[in-house]
Formats: sequence, structure tokens, C-alpha cells
Amino acid sequence: MESFSVANLAVVPQPAATFFDRPCSFLTGSHLKAPFRSITKSNSPISSSAIPKPIRAVFSEVVAAGSNLGCQQEMITREEGLIIYEDMILGRTFEDMCAQMYYRGKMFGFVHLYNGQEAVSTGFIKLLKQQDCVVSTYRDHVHALSKGVTARSVMAELFGKATGCCRGQGGSMHMFSKEFNMLGGFAFIGEGIPVATGAAFTSKYKREVLKEPCDDVTLAFFGDGTCNNGQFFECLNMAVLWKLPIVFVVENNLWAIGMSHLRSTSDPEIWKKGAAFGMPGVHVDGMDVLKVREVAKEAISRARRGDGPTLVECETYRFRGHSLADPDELRNPDEKAHYAARDPIVAFKKYLIEKNLAKESDLKSIEKKIDELIDDAVEFAEASPVPPRSQLLENVFADPKGFGIGPDGKYRCEDPGFTQGTAQV
Repeated sequence: MESFSVANLAVVPQPAATFFDRPCSFLTGSHLKAPFRSITKSNSPISSSAIPKPIRAVFSEVVAAGSNLGCQQEMITREEGLIIYEDMILGRTFEDMCAQMYYRGKMFGFVHLYNGQEAVSTGFIKLLKQQDCVVSTYRDHVHALSKGVTARSVMAELFGKATGCCRGQGGSMHMFSKEFNMLGGFAFIGEGIPVATGAAFTSKYKREVLKEPCDDVTLAFFGDGTCNNGQFFECLNMAVLWKLPIVFVVENNLWAIGMSHLRSTSDPEIWKKGAAFGMPGVHVDGMDVLKVREVAKEAISRARRGDGPTLVECETYRFRGHSLADPDELRNPDEKAHYAARDPIVAFKKYLIEKNLAKESDLKSIEKKIDELIDDAVEFAEASPVPPRSQLLENVFADPKGFGIGPDGKYRCEDPGFTQGTAQV
């Protein structure tokens, strides 16, 4: 295939030569099913038979200076490394247990697992403060765990128990926590993006109108399949227009259920769509937690200091089917094997040991701790009660005078006059 050089790189017109003027692309040939147009001036198709070297679209001054264009991995401390590893192990182990419980009939409905994408959740969310907001998708268990929601309450929610984070009424796709500002998973693609934009607007309104000390940031997670939907474009426009403190995080796992991203999108490089609105866009290796963390740190800092939104495309891969009901027969076995060999947890474990940040025994201790934590979460969920019947109509109607549950614990709707007076409301 054609080799790439600095001279071939296209210029991206950006106002300043920051990290976000240098989006990293690591597009790998193993999953390319159709000709893909590169960002080089030649625009020649990338061969599907080989894996190209990393390329970047950079500011012209950077090219002229001959700067190092490789993705720089952030240096971390031992403490940070162990926190990152523990969070990734927590996500993977939790999801593996979910699969077991689902097939044992303990969970119902659709359950979408996050295996393989842990570097994205950990790389972004572990940089947040508790008051920062996260808006997720139907693949939301691990986002909730990374944000601080306990394994007990997430597992109990999956079991449909009253001790779950939504008292058993949300289930797999609707994790919510007011305490940790986890603003929910959303079952329909794209519907969480306007909620996240609204949360970011709240932060700006508090700071600029109410004059409250507020530097809260919102992360909006969504997949590649969402990026052709109207809400995506509308909210990018509004976020730039109002300079909102939000980061739009695309978890591009290359497949929207059974539709390949490259077959459904005219320009597969999602990060470039930010430029249409004047928003910085960056593409990062979503299988490398340190690269994700490097990008996340700058994007979150930009939002927190009032510099506005960022669009980040994390190219990652899910190791299981779309949901536990999906036999996963559409994806090429070679493609799956290629990404399995780039397991983000295995790679980070190797990094910690090679850099003398941790010993094998340290990591084994973390794995044992998480195994015990997940076993405890299952026992807790099993022993928890199911929601009472009186909970059925709670939080359905906003009018406390006419609907829902009365102070006596009885259903309002069972009172023959329960609609009396509602015409004036």
C-alpha cells in the first residue's frame, strides 16, 4: 500500500496549534470492507489487505516544523495506574458476570455488554469530579461503575430489585444516579445527546447568570450509529453556539448492531464533523487507555475553563455481540481476532509491569478484590426484594393532587374522583 509521509498530510484549518489540531488516526485495514478515502492529499483508497501506519491531520506550522506526529502516551504515577487498572477490571468482570446471570435467567430484556471498550470509560470518567455529569447509552453499566455507582446497586437494578439504582424500574438500559450525576442510559440512539447538552447549559447558566461558582463538565457518550442522526448535529451546533462545557465522546466500535460503520456513513471519519460547527475534533485509539486519557484530559480541561465543546472519536471494539441476544454472526472472525489481540486491559497490564509501576502480585490482588466485590453484588441482588406494587405508578404523573400514590399509600386512580380538577391544571 501507499506509504504516508508528513508532506502528504492535509492541512486542517484551526485557530491554534494545540493538541486538538492534531487528531490521531489509527484506522486499521483488517476491518475495512470497502475502499476508504484517506485524509492525504492523494485521496487514494486504503487497501484492505494491510494495516496503515498512524497518520495525523495537523496544523500547517506543525508540518513545517517537522514535529513528532506520533501519539504521545501520558506519563502516570503508580497510584494513577492502579486506579485505572482497577476500574477497567471492575468493568470487565462485572460484564462477564452479567452474561452468566443473564443466561441463568436472572436478568430480562436486552442486556448490552461493554467488553473491549473499557479504555474509553476509564480514560474519560476517572478524570471527572463527582458533580460532573455523564450521559450514556443502552451500553451503560460500566459508565455507571466508573462514575462511582456501586456494583451492588447496578447489579440489583439489572435483577429488577428495589435496591437497584432506579429501584428496579430502569433495568439494563437506564442506569441513573442523582448522587453521582449519572444522568441515565438511554435506549434510543441519540436521545441522550440533547439531555447532555441541557446539563451542560445548566452549568453555564449557573456560572454566568446565577453567578454561582460552577465549573461542572458534561460527558455525552454515544456510538457511531448515532452520528448520522439529527440530534447529533443539532446539539453540536447548539454547544458551539453557546460555548457549552461538554465533551461529545463517540465510542466508534465500528458496528451499529449489524451494520458496518463503513457501509452506512459517507465519511467514516466522525471526528471531522466537528469542524462544520467550528468545534475541535480528534480521533484517538480507543483501545489504549493512556491515549484516551491524554485526549480526555485536554478536552475536559477546555470545557472546564470555558473554552467550549470538543468532539472526540474513540475507535474501539466490542468483544461480544450487540446484546446478549445477538449470536454475533455478522462480523468477520479475522476482524474480531485482530481487535481481541489489542485487548486494552492486557495491553495496560503489560505497560504497568514494563514501566515498573506495578508488580504481577499487585495486579493479582486487584483482580481478587474485584472478584469478591462482584460476587458480593450478585449475592446482594439475589437477596434484595422485588419492588412493591405501590411503586408502580410512582413518578408517572407530575400532578401530586390528581395522580400517583396518595398519602395513605393507595392508588389515586382507584378513587372515582381522582381526575377531579385536572381540567384547570
